[in-house]
Amino acid sequence: MKVSEFNAKKKFSEASGSCAVVDDNIHMKINEYGLYEEIVLHNENHELDFAVKYVSPILNEEISEADIADKLFKDIDEINYDERIGYYVSLYAGHVSEGDYREKASSGGMGTWILKELFEKDLIDGVIHVKENQDEISPIMFQYDISRSVEEIKAGAKTKYYPVEFSRVLKIVKDVPGRYAIVGIPSFIMALRLLSEKDELIQDRIKFTIGLICGHQKSSKFAEAIAWQVGIKPGNLKYINFRKKLMNKPSNQYGIEMIGYVDGKEVTICKSNNELVGQDWGEGYFKALASDYSDDVMNETADITLGDAWLPEYTRDSGGSNIIVVRNPIINNLIKEAIKSRRLRLDVIDKETIIKSQLAHYRHTHDELPYRLYKRDKANEWRPKKRVEASSNISFLRRKVQDLREEISKQSHIVYKRAVELDDLDYYKNEMGKLSKKYRQLYRLMSIQKKGVSGVIKTIIRKVIKKIFR
Repeated sequence: MKVSEFNAKKKFSEASGSCAVVDDNIHMKINEYGLYEEIVLHNENHELDFAVKYVSPILNEEISEADIADKLFKDIDEINYDERIGYYVSLYAGHVSEGDYREKASSGGMGTWILKELFEKDLIDGVIHVKENQDEISPIMFQYDISRSVEEIKAGAKTKYYPVEFSRVLKIVKDVPGRYAIVGIPSFIMALRLLSEKDELIQDRIKFTIGLICGHQKSSKFAEAIAWQVGIKPGNLKYINFRKKLMNKPSNQYGIEMIGYVDGKEVTICKSNNELVGQDWGEGYFKALASDYSDDVMNETADITLGDAWLPEYTRDSGGSNIIVVRNPIINNLIKEAIKSRRLRLDVIDKETIIKSQLAHYRHTHDELPYRLYKRDKANEWRPKKRVEASSNISFLRRKVQDLREEISKQSHIVYKRAVELDDLDYYKNEMGKLSKKYRQLYRLMSIQKKGVSGVIKTIIRKVIKKIFR
């Protein structure tokens, strides 16, 4: 693959850093929009390392997540399979009941707890996960790092809606022998699995993969824009907790806590997520383009997948709860033992409950991906090969939702950059507010339609749509 071809396609890249691991001429850098991208240190006609195309989930058109999952899990005793979830030996929902793991987590505490168990049972020597960047001079707030004690593992708790890449730490893993567990979103775990097939050291040293369910990746400007809304201007944000639990509130109503400087004084400010612009996950503010071209909802190549239990019976508990898809027998035994000793409070659930907990995410990522592929094909533009086929076979209103989500995502990057140049937060809020208003109108129309509208009302809806998009 030549540099020119790589550069033409990398805008779709998950930017995990896998390409930079196999080719020293590729470096990872955060661009002007706050997203990691691969920078190639050669001219357009240079031939990249043959492995670059293989280790990128976007560029590899031969091997899918299902192919990798088959190799890893198909022959496990008593394994189950569902095409929406992938392989699994156990399905749970609930939380950690021992210690303060749940209290210090964004959800039910299962991520930090399972890493602690692996470490204490002497199954790993270190954990590769996202932690606060300790370099106070660096503008990068969070990065992949390696923890080698329970205390350090705990310090990496909580969700970070922030761009990261793992090339730096994986190069350390190659230099420092040991047994490691890694935490990652679906495209990152898939990239790691592909990388493991090309690098024996990575394959030998990464013993466990902890997968997270991820709606989409955000740029670093997402955090910056939130802070600006509470008076902490760009460049003055020092720390952000994206998921601060609000006691006596449902778990899907959480706070965002920020530490930064206002008029030269350090302040700590917490706001409910519903008080801030850009918090509707469906709209996709500051979304990375690659996120719209993944068809892996449940992190199918991970040894265990963790997500939020977005179900009424669990969200009413402000402490937070996880859904858990277990594929690795060793991890499965650790969980079963902890349930028996009451260190975990987990309910056995079925596959339909798992899907229901992530229904909107599944609809966007899987069911409506064919329409996004169709749009690329219709425009004669390259796009990644996926496990679903391009199609426009979704309803008129759902097509409009997809069109508007794409526009909101694209414009959030552009409009925010311009707002910073103008030093005008209102410009960002007003311009994006116009698009968000259209989005809400669409959902109101769909709500009317679901109630059983007549042909006349359908005609009115189409007229309103034409007015919105004129």
